[in-house]
Amino acid sequence: MSGIAITPEPPYYAVIFTSERTDGDNGYAEMADEMERLASLQPGFLGVESARQGVGITVSFWESLEAIQKWKQNERHLMAQRKGRSDWYLAYKTRICKVERDYGFGNG
Repeated sequence: MSGIAITPEPPYYAVIFTSERTDGDNGYAEMADEMERLASLQPGFLGVESARQGVGITVSFWESLEAIQKWKQNERHLMAQRKGRSDWYLAYKTRICKVERDYGFGNG
């Protein structure tokens, strides 16, 4: 998945994950691809957008807070979170927001 996520009419939810990485890949890219694939199979997942230049920002979109909570409890996702704290991130912040309005131009 890449580009601007196609999302439904609001309301829906966004999880904004902002991070600063450690040096080296150390298996990060492979795990990030797996997490994106697994999230896309999770009920309530709507899409994802990601960018990294220094600070990384990944925004995933969800139908409900319940869907976000179930993803947070996914066993493989929990393992990736532990690996993130021990190997991949210097710092990170997760924010959960309710999208009440969106608008745009083009295919997004």
